Amino acid sequence: MIKKILNAKLHRVKVTGTACDYEGSITIGKDALEASDIKPYESVLVANANNGQRFETYVMEGKSGEIIVNGAAARLASVGDRLIILSFAWIEEKDYQNHTPIAILFDDDNKIKKVLKIKL
Repeated sequence: MIKKILNAKLHRVKVTGTACDYEGSITIGKDALEASDIKPYESVLVANANNGQRFETYVMEGKSGEIIVNGAAARLASVGDRLIILSFAWIEEKDYQNHTPIAILFDDDNKIKKVLKIKL
């Protein structure tokens, strides 16, 4: 059996911009993408800790520290809101115990504060 499992979590990043007229996606700084192994054009689930909204979109690479919500989703976030961005992986159930998701914590300037490896 294949299961959808958390692969990486960007915890409480701060929205630095919104762009309603952009075609869509969320722009995430290159440093956060590299630390989390989230790839450009990968699908992510985004949870807004300020207003409870959740949406799925794809990732675009931006400058370090950037978190820009684009397209229709830009109406679901405001500059300064805190987001939790979740990336998932499909894995075989037999591989579950060997999977190690990571959570990345950020400071107020969207700089990486801590990287945690989650033990299952």
